[in-house]
Amino acid sequence: MAVTMADIAKLRQMTGAGMMDCKGALTEAAGDFNKAIEIIRKKGQAVAAKRNDRQAAEGCALAASDGKFAAALALKCETDFVAQNADFIKLTQSILDLAMAQKPATLDELKNAKIGNSTVAELISDRIGVTGEKMELDFYCTVTGESTVAYIHPGNKLATLVAFNQDADAQVKKEIAMQVAAMNPVALDRASVPAELLEKEREIAKDKARQAGKPENILDRIADGALNKYYSENVLLDQEFIKDNKKTVAAYMDSVSKGLTAIDFKRVNLNQD
Repeated sequence: MAVTMADIAKLRQMTGAGMMDCKGALTEAAGDFNKAIEIIRKKGQAVAAKRNDRQAAEGCALAASDGKFAAALALKCETDFVAQNADFIKLTQSILDLAMAQKPATLDELKNAKIGNSTVAELISDRIGVTGEKMELDFYCTVTGESTVAYIHPGNKLATLVAFNQDADAQVKKEIAMQVAAMNPVALDRASVPAELLEKEREIAKDKARQAGKPENILDRIADGALNKYYSENVLLDQEFIKDNKKTVAAYMDSVSKGLTAIDFKRVNLNQD
């Protein structure tokens, strides 16, 4: 049977595939839309398999909060051209909307969750067939607390989440999320810094002191001072607040709402820090 432009347009609207791909699928399927959709889907899977060795270094990072729960994720692709495409951003947003609704615990659970009749993994595979680029959902994280905030830096390459022990003014919460975006802390508080990382910093400080000719009996004291500096630069609650460097982040939160503190944070960045 002859394939009409109306049929091609309909299939394109249903799948997002290119005009020629839709025409070819309809021709192969003799006008059967279900078969044509399956042909396009298989083509996407074939393209995905061929692109497995390629690097997906670009993409879209989005985040959202609904009060006590917040989630962030990153859908990656090969080029910024695809990352900025409205359909790619729409797909990323639809996956985030699903995550906010179902609150999956892991990345694998999210990939296997369904939007309509298709899993997230299948929808990504379908999109690969449209663009010809490798795509992967390789980051998903959540935080929970008495209140949460999500921040997306302009450009959709950097997103942060912060959870708090109590509710607070929306602007205050946003400022803490922006602090996480700008200052890239490695841990929430001193107790959360991995012991091996602290030991490495201590040894670096001691080695520098030895090279400077400092006596062995004061190296531990020098290392302690170096660790305090490390905490002030890399631990969120100890960092200088970016809008008032006379206060730490912890002191700033307590000053605007007695007892307010951050209890968790997450950060995803598709750019190089």
